[in-house]
Amino acid sequence: MHLVLSAAAQEPPGGAAGWAAGLVETLGGPGAGLAIALENLFPPLPSEVILPLTGFAASQGVLSVASALFWTTLGSAVGAVVLYWIGMVFGRERMHALWAKLPLVKVSDLVRTEQWFARHGTKAVFLGRMVPIFRSLISVPAGVERMPLPTFVALTTAGSLLWNTILVMAGYLLGDQWDLVEAYVGVLSKAVLAVVVLAVAGYVVRRVRSRGRAQHRRTS
Repeated sequence: MHLVLSAAAQEPPGGAAGWAAGLVETLGGPGAGLAIALENLFPPLPSEVILPLTGFAASQGVLSVASALFWTTLGSAVGAVVLYWIGMVFGRERMHALWAKLPLVKVSDLVRTEQWFARHGTKAVFLGRMVPIFRSLISVPAGVERMPLPTFVALTTAGSLLWNTILVMAGYLLGDQWDLVEAYVGVLSKAVLAVVVLAVAGYVVRRVRSRGRAQHRRTS
């Protein structure tokens, strides 16, 4: 079964699966790497579709498993480094200046975030490669905080290789039922995003209440 036909059976024409399948069929491993690099830069492109589909391609002989893992991990690293450089060019001073203009936040909050990243940045970069959307976002503060580039690349490559291996091999073993991976990972992705949204909402509520109490004390 051709990859594009298999992808088309899983979603409407022109969807992410069909697009990724076309790249892999046309370019092989480099096509898979390009798809994953773009997924890092544009998080709405789902790795839980691209990686299992690449594994299915390997099971069909379009490319080898080793090629699939090499190119998708290289694509992950390249996409992450681009975002790292964006964070580094933007810099701490601009970040602080922008942060100071935002409502409901304090510069001290950003300072605490920087301190947290200084303590836990290595774990965040490594484990963040396995969390949807966060895997893209974590590269920016790593650049802002000037994490040593060799360290960043090593952690990103290791985390990406682990995540990519799980999803590529799942697609390889499931064959033309590779789309089952998306269903299960999609549930996990939604759960993670729900937790993040709730955390942000809770933070905003606390900030609004604290500002309300501070204004009440000043006027009383």
